[in-house]
Amino acid sequence: MNYTLNQLRVFLKVSQLGSVTKAAEELHLTQPAVSIQLKNFQDQFDIPIMEVIGRKIYITDFGKEIAVAAENILDQVSAIDFKSKAFHGKLTGKLRIAVVSTGKYVMPYFLTDFIRLHDGVELLMDVTNKQRVVQAIENNEVDFALVSVLPLHLAIEKIDLLPNKLYMIGQKKVKYNKNEALKEVLQSIPMIFRESGSATRDAMERFIQNNNIKLIKKIELTSNEAVKQAVLSGLGFSIMPLIGIKNEIIKKELVISEMKGLPISTNWSLIWSKGKKHSPVCSEFIKYLNANKNEIKRQHFGWYEEFLG
Repeated sequence: MNYTLNQLRVFLKVSQLGSVTKAAEELHLTQPAVSIQLKNFQDQFDIPIMEVIGRKIYITDFGKEIAVAAENILDQVSAIDFKSKAFHGKLTGKLRIAVVSTGKYVMPYFLTDFIRLHDGVELLMDVTNKQRVVQAIENNEVDFALVSVLPLHLAIEKIDLLPNKLYMIGQKKVKYNKNEALKEVLQSIPMIFRESGSATRDAMERFIQNNNIKLIKKIELTSNEAVKQAVLSGLGFSIMPLIGIKNEIIKKELVISEMKGLPISTNWSLIWSKGKKHSPVCSEFIKYLNANKNEIKRQHFGWYEEFLG
């Protein structure tokens, strides 16, 4: 046996994602490079570790056992690396954050300089919907979560990072009589929703119910990007966070439609379970945010603050 750590890393990622293409993207490698590493790794075993049927990859039972072993080996290698850096006085460890999907436009800016300052910190960030993010905090699967609506049933602590405003948006070519209330227009043009479990979806439904708006048709899509593209195509209206439509608003490809009760206002907040015992990495990250969040907002979200007035 003469397999390398790189081969273990490639095989583990392919087994997790079930795709050479996706593994190549996450590992920042070309597809041919991943395929070569997989072949060289397979050549060291008499038993198949995976099968390709059609265009789909299936990991064999033997391959699944190898994947578990590979993950354990790579975890131990990471631990050795962390210990080496810690011995030299560097901050080391993992930082686990769950982020609601629209938060991908926010959280990276509050992480970049911290990760650059501490190259011994390994970032694990899961971008998913609100329901899954809250579950991750409840189950203590992550250190922090970025949310736009606070989970009221949980005892938490938080740092508010940025205001969040949701507006009614439409494609600029979708015309309606200025004297005609948008509420009436929505009875003839579809409203486009996020999937159930999304904080944006919950906010939209509360707004529609509170304003007694009758909709002829609802369209449901599973990501903010999909909703944005649907609105850009003229398919209908939606209520979206301003943070995710910067370029389209600046280019005037999307327009904000005024309506009573809008915008809906919340905050982007980093939360954690109350009383949680933080690792040195997490404690340092909290200190970093408290000291630098205003400067980060000024540098990266100046356009946003100006727009909100």
